[in-house]
Amino acid sequence: MIDINQLRENPDVFRASQRARGADVSLIDRILEADVERRNLITQHESLRAEQNAFGKKVARAQGEEKKALLAEVKDLAARVKEAQSAAEAARARQDELVSVVENLVLDGVPVGGEDDYALVKTVGEPRDFAAEGFEPRDHLEIGELVDGIDMERGAKVSGARFYFLKRDIARLETALLLMGQDQALDNGFVPMTTPNLVRPEIMSGTGFDVAHSDEIYHVGKDELYLVGTSEVPLAGYHADEILDLSAGPLRYAGWSSCYRREAGSGGKDTRGIIRVHQFNKLEMFVYCAPEDAEAEHARMLAWEEQMLAKCELAYRVIDTAAGDLGASAARKFDCEAWVPTQGRYRELTSTSNCTTYQARRLNIRERMPDTTGDDGKVRKGGTRTVATLNGTLATTRWLVAILETHQQPDGSVRIPEALRPYMRGQESVPVLR
Repeated sequence: MIDINQLRENPDVFRASQRARGADVSLIDRILEADVERRNLITQHESLRAEQNAFGKKVARAQGEEKKALLAEVKDLAARVKEAQSAAEAARARQDELVSVVENLVLDGVPVGGEDDYALVKTVGEPRDFAAEGFEPRDHLEIGELVDGIDMERGAKVSGARFYFLKRDIARLETALLLMGQDQALDNGFVPMTTPNLVRPEIMSGTGFDVAHSDEIYHVGKDELYLVGTSEVPLAGYHADEILDLSAGPLRYAGWSSCYRREAGSGGKDTRGIIRVHQFNKLEMFVYCAPEDAEAEHARMLAWEEQMLAKCELAYRVIDTAAGDLGASAARKFDCEAWVPTQGRYRELTSTSNCTTYQARRLNIRERMPDTTGDDGKVRKGGTRTVATLNGTLATTRWLVAILETHQQPDGSVRIPEALRPYMRGQESVPVLR
């Protein structure tokens, strides 16, 4: 969640952030009003408590009828103290509820607007010219069926629409991609993790997902658990309510998990193939770092994503996502979109988000600050502060779409990018089997 102290000191910054997101600007004023009410009620409660304490001493000194009368007044005062405490607690609850729905403060430079208002950062590589090569490209599903590697029909028979089976070399190619990403993560100081696919509601909401109103999240009601749409969620919850030692630098985790999304709002979109499905595999980077290091770490994570795209020999572009298209927890997000030949456009394969201190504040994750020595020579113990969190994708099942279409051959076979071949036992291509 946002820092209420920062909001109190700089409300205009938060109003501008809400405006850039296309969110409710008046929410900021309602929070400020609730904050004033809460603090006034706390002052009233503390004043009554002080009066109660003073009255208690007076009662202790009194005797006889005077004491009896004072005890009656004490009873009335105690009721007023209790009432004031309840009012202050209710005011805090109202303020907390308002604060919890404010999305993260966007960083300077983030484009204003919605989905189509992104800023193009760069374009890398040239889309393959199939016309010059003399053949019409097939889409990924047709290729997947020719090599007997994607079976949508039986996926639907077993589980329903937007489910699938990966087989043979396509199943192996998916695993090879994830393994290559994991090796790259290891080379850059990440701890490999296999994460839970089900999480508690407080972890899901703590990460920034609205469990009460989201149609995208699968809910296992009997057990009050949620299926994750990304390993970002369990990795964010991994250090909940902990104090971290970041003296040696960021803590980096690479989570490998299956991911589940209901795609409730995507009726009629990308119904062919495996672009938009209910279940997929993903390798996700997740980082805890000092707040002042977050922007530099964000740039590193984007570079690692681009390294993976280069290894897969894909043409892609990088966009700076507009404020209105950011998730609640992201202060800035860069997407890498690969060229999909049969669609004639770029499609998102990776995203990396700087969530600043938003998630960590909700999940109560802090770092221990170092001790300091004052001018008087006395050592003062370091306190704690909220850390920053970031996340980014290194590989997902969707990458197969761009890889199959980009590297297809005239007969429907697929050339395997050189960087992936060691993970495919040296295999150079996926042959046609049908």
